[in-house]
Amino acid sequence: MDTETARSLLEAEQTRLREIVGTGLGGDFGEAEQETASDVLSYDQHSADAAQETIDRQVELSLIESAEMELGEVAHALTKLEDGTYGVCEECGQPIPDERLEARPATRFDLEHQTLDQKRAGVATSRFDADSPRD
Repeated sequence: MDTETARSLLEAEQTRLREIVGTGLGGDFGEAEQETASDVLSYDQHSADAAQETIDRQVELSLIESAEMELGEVAHALTKLEDGTYGVCEECGQPIPDERLEARPATRFDLEHQTLDQKRAGVATSRFDADSPRD
């Protein structure tokens, strides 16, 4: 994959992830938590509603944390692009196919070694890993 195409894909992914992080929880987690606490203290709200709000906030926080981790992966890929090692599997040193880089611009491994890395980390793998938007 040529450098300009790779940079374009990585920058688009970076923009997408920054939007997720920037819009999460209204940009102010502390204020949102204070509102929930005051809602819980209010007797107008059913306890199940308060529990659902807590779950929703936990899910949203998890998505934001995941996006922040992915931003780190994109930054790492941009560094590799600058030093000329982008698109090379970090495990075996072989080129990563362009199709994989298009699907997952910040990937560190070819598909074979991604699966091995996930198994070592205890992450479930599926036959859909090659098409999944995340590493």
